[in-house]
Amino acid sequence: MSLAMRWTRLLMVVAALGFAGAAYAIRATMDGPVEQYSGAALSGAIVYTIVIFIWPPVSPLLAGGIAIAYCWFIEFAQLTSIPATLSQHNWLARQLLGAQFDLVDVAWYPVGVIPLVVAHWFLRARARSPRNPRTAET
Repeated sequence: MSLAMRWTRLLMVVAALGFAGAAYAIRATMDGPVEQYSGAALSGAIVYTIVIFIWPPVSPLLAGGIAIAYCWFIEFAQLTSIPATLSQHNWLARQLLGAQFDLVDVAWYPVGVIPLVVAHWFLRARARSPRNPRTAET
């Protein structure tokens, strides 16, 4: 595994922990729509970092598509009783699966993912630009 891939994975762990910390800080200090909407957006951002952690060379658009699709899959799975049942018995399951469907969350997942796709796209383009001396290394 290359050094760049290791640094990318480390950065994704730090980013995911930062997003999770922000989500829990918002939940602890705020109530209402800000808590709900930011939670969905930050969940989408966390899933994006997980996709990059698992597959660092993935393109930003594909990573974003995977992250949003996964979030939507989990959200629509909440229309069944399975996530709610699992969430009643396990804190981690509640964090990963949620408990009830909310159509508003479907719109907020991309809000957390799209800025990361854009940032990833620009960073990747900058790293590959001819003016970058490290381009010859990749």
